[in-house]
Amino acid sequence: GDARKPRGEEPVSEKTLIPAGHTEPVVFTRDMLDWLPWLEPVAEMALTERQKESLVDAARSKSDYFRLLARDPDILEARTRTDKDIFYNPQAGAPRADRELAAAATSRLNGCIYCASVHARHAAVYGKREADVDRLLEKGVSADMGDARWNAIVAASVALTAIPVDFGADEIDRLRKAGLDELAIVDVINAASFFNWANRLMLSLGVPAVQTR
Repeated sequence: GDARKPRGEEPVSEKTLIPAGHTEPVVFTRDMLDWLPWLEPVAEMALTERQKESLVDAARSKSDYFRLLARDPDILEARTRTDKDIFYNPQAGAPRADRELAAAATSRLNGCIYCASVHARHAAVYGKREADVDRLLEKGVSADMGDARWNAIVAASVALTAIPVDFGADEIDRLRKAGLDELAIVDVINAASFFNWANRLMLSLGVPAVQTR
């Protein structure tokens, strides 16, 4: 067979799908953004049963991003179930706002405007701290987040994202002193680690765009 052909049901078109007139955001924001793929996603009506299953949530069939990842349904399903357990598992650990903050800080450092917008929005909603989240987006990961807990979460996420092998006892001790227990620390580490990978995936497959609809 052709070694260049990706796993999936359809060949990938080589043409770019980015419209010439799209407006790409140039600043970090909590606004809702679109995301435009460079490669052709699987058409919604062409999704196989396995690809639909791999989405986990049926509503994700409307997303270009998830329909593009559905070309490799096994990896997509593993990715999505991991994502859901890290951010939505309510069994102890960090509150949702802390997990979203870790993802937002990681995305801010990596320059993923789309991911930062999603997770900053969630951190602001669940934490009820819009001004602190906006400061992170505007000033960057060195911004004062307003208290020891959120400063420790951002610092740990940044250390883990910048040079993972340099992350260690100092960051964990700071998280403990800020009031996080062991399960909460694991949640922060998982959220930052997952988005250190997820940012690179999204940045390599398309671009953010200002919503026009």
